Amino acid sequence: MTSPVPSQPILDHCLDAGFAASGIVVAGSSRHEPSLNAWLESGQHGEMGWLERNVDVRLDPRQLVPDARSVIVVADRYDGSPDVPLPPRSGRIARYARGRDYHTHMKKRLHQVSDRLQSMYPGETFRACVDTAPILEREVAAGAGLGGIGKHTLLIEPSVGSWLLLGEIVTTLAIEPTGSGEQIDPCGSCTRCIDACPTDAITPWSVDATRCVSYLTIEHRSAIDPSFHSGMGEWIFGCDICQEVCPHNQPTNLTASTPTHEAYAARTSGRDESGASFDVGAVLDWTEEDRREAFTTSSMKRAKLDMIRRNAVIVAGNYLQAAEDEDLRNRLIEIAGDETEPALVRDAAIEITCRS
Repeated sequence: MTSPVPSQPILDHCLDAGFAASGIVVAGSSRHEPSLNAWLESGQHGEMGWLERNVDVRLDPRQLVPDARSVIVVADRYDGSPDVPLPPRSGRIARYARGRDYHTHMKKRLHQVSDRLQSMYPGETFRACVDTAPILEREVAAGAGLGGIGKHTLLIEPSVGSWLLLGEIVTTLAIEPTGSGEQIDPCGSCTRCIDACPTDAITPWSVDATRCVSYLTIEHRSAIDPSFHSGMGEWIFGCDICQEVCPHNQPTNLTASTPTHEAYAARTSGRDESGASFDVGAVLDWTEEDRREAFTTSSMKRAKLDMIRRNAVIVAGNYLQAAEDEDLRNRLIEIAGDETEPALVRDAAIEITCRS
């Protein structure tokens, strides 16, 4: 068996491609098989049925790429700075989704790195993965030395926080690993994310997706239980609360000087001036063409029209709990009484108008 090739030249290629950080981990079996299986068996993945498929592949990247020996892990950093005050009736967007679709942008650059490595090592296989491939990306990132997994289950790089997007190249090339092999605990006794979660979705190092606002607004394609409506607050797509309260994400001189990738700067098309939200009143009236135009280059396009309008109805209802808005109330009453409305949207409006 040949000796592993040095890691530094490969890390340099990742840096040249614009990634904020990179590392190497030996391809091998996950140490979290029992906890993943228990989580799936308890149904905490909700309607994300794809998580039940290819579990054996997810637990071992050597099942994804036969004879894989290494995983190259990269990270992009996106802007996690505090939001400026938002306009009235704002439906907030999770920060990772405010810029260009990271799946497309990261995968293109990973393919560039893969092509370069393929030319250097023509007998080897290189497969680029971003989020959609069955791989436990936070575990391999931690194994590669990019940080530790926090109690909210996100990867935390202790010097710059958790505003990170991850990608991988699974390869048959043996590369010197960069991680120590030890799992670091970035949280200690801190429970801020657990205490701040508005729907009590987080327990230490585990998230019940069926209670998580990000899941409810992005992945959940049926009616949202009314008991979670108030916990959704102003969030129309995703949620950042567990990251906003994390001590590692508080503004410091280091985090201020650490670059974020330009691709993830907030776009303003169809949104407020900061790019951080949509007007929920406008979203209530969206057509499919409006949704497509607003989401064209965004990772938000996975939210179908009925889903995003359902979310807007719930956020609008939360605003009405805090302050009277006659126009917004009348629009919800119209939706509730319109039998031509999709059931997902109309039922949410009926629930809210009957309650208020």
